[in-house]
Amino acid sequence: MRLTTKGRFAVTAMLDLALHAQGGPVALANISARQKISLSYLEQLFGKLRRNSLVESVRGPGGGYNLGRPLDQLTVADIIIAVEEPIDSRQCEGRDNCLGDRRCMTHDLWENLNTTVVNYLAGVTLAQLVLKQRAEPVPGQHTLLQIRPGNTSKKSAIDLKRLSSLSSPTHLKTI
Repeated sequence: MRLTTKGRFAVTAMLDLALHAQGGPVALANISARQKISLSYLEQLFGKLRRNSLVESVRGPGGGYNLGRPLDQLTVADIIIAVEEPIDSRQCEGRDNCLGDRRCMTHDLWENLNTTVVNYLAGVTLAQLVLKQRAEPVPGQHTLLQIRPGNTSKKSAIDLKRLSSLSSPTHLKTI
């Protein structure tokens, strides 16, 4: 199984949209510039995302795209499936004919891997990815939390502890 550029770009673009949609519709040209993804490629992806109701388009001046659902109801699996990215590591692509007329010896192994991957991606929401992005400082961008010398209140320590836990891989599953 291989996640191609189509799936990666779709997830990246949706995350960018989620991070910038608070002020209204987001233009694809802005996502293109920020993420270095071809505008024509984004137009193709967003056509598929719109047809699957993951985004809504707004026409006219100041138009662009809004999310079609709340952040916590959009999963990475939804996005990848919407852009028709296959999540299948089986050679036969589920037709049970790996060896022509029969399944190969490892068919069940690859089928179980597919199930595990799809379940994992279905358990990761755009809300979790947004929270993680806002918690991690990005060079050249403002961070959500600024630490100032002398700011040692209990609340700050708790917030720092919570934010540091966001970078653990298991946190994505439990938010």
